[in-house]
Amino acid sequence: MLALQKPGGFLSMARPGALVLVLACGWCHQASAAGTAAGTNIQNVAQVSYQLGGNTLTTASNVSSINVAEIINVNVTALTAAVSVATGAANQALMFRVTNTGNGPEKYRLTPNSALVGDDFDPVLAATSIYFDTDGTAGFSAGDTPYAPGGNDPLLAPDASVVVLVLNNIPAALADGSKGKSDVSAAAFTGTGTPGTIFAGQGAGGVDAVIGTSGGKATAQGQYVVGALQLNSVKSQTVADPFGGTEPVPGATITYQIVVTPTGSGTANAAVLSDGVPTNTSFVSGSLKLNGGSLSDAADADAGQYTISPAPQIRVNLGNLTAASGPQTVLFKVTIN
Repeated sequence: MLALQKPGGFLSMARPGALVLVLACGWCHQASAAGTAAGTNIQNVAQVSYQLGGNTLTTASNVSSINVAEIINVNVTALTAAVSVATGAANQALMFRVTNTGNGPEKYRLTPNSALVGDDFDPVLAATSIYFDTDGTAGFSAGDTPYAPGGNDPLLAPDASVVVLVLNNIPAALADGSKGKSDVSAAAFTGTGTPGTIFAGQGAGGVDAVIGTSGGKATAQGQYVVGALQLNSVKSQTVADPFGGTEPVPGATITYQIVVTPTGSGTANAAVLSDGVPTNTSFVSGSLKLNGGSLSDAADADAGQYTISPAPQIRVNLGNLTAASGPQTVLFKVTIN
């Protein structure tokens, strides 16, 4: 049994082997997406000063003390809003990010659904339909961890997140352009319901837990698009530090490479690659390249652009791609702040 320190006590995983994303009390007194951490004790003492016989005296009130209650919130976002698939393909993955937007650690139950209205076909959930993306490889791969409800439900610290893959099989004999929807929901173990609902004593350290604006549950949707041509992207990175080594220290340079490979027949029109500059790094001006050729940072006639609003990112127009186009390789660099 794994125990994790919480203010005023311990949080134990429901079962051994559960996926743990809480780092040894590093969150205990940090502000989170929902504000002050649950269980934080807020104290205040009033003082009265007065003169008596030429002396200045003070007297203190009793200590006013209150523990911050836990807000239960969650957000789910689709990292792949639409995925190109071949008819009859198996184990096709949609990627989602589940984030704890509350102010205390919370465990979440994950539920997929592929019987949605408004599409052309229903994808068929794979025998094991949810995996955690744990191996750093794009898409579904053998190193990813299967989700077992009740066994390794994700336990997330405030602001922590986990990437999950929803796997579906695509029915055979579908026409090109057919669309099939699938989603995933995350629901807090402590409870769900109308915002403001109170679960007495069930928050961090025994404080009350209060359902936040998400209702303690969130859902995001992705879709499959049947097409003969598919674009697959693989991202890698290398590090060069200021001392001639490869340690990711402040001042080191990270070179990112993204290879986009078209396969199958047909044409992917107006393909655009975008990639956000990570937090705590700075884009290296003039480092953007496509297939070995340098691109400018400005919005001009060439295919590349670096923008800072609403968030720093690079964009590269890959144009109309067919299998004959071959792999398209994009490079850019950042430095660690």
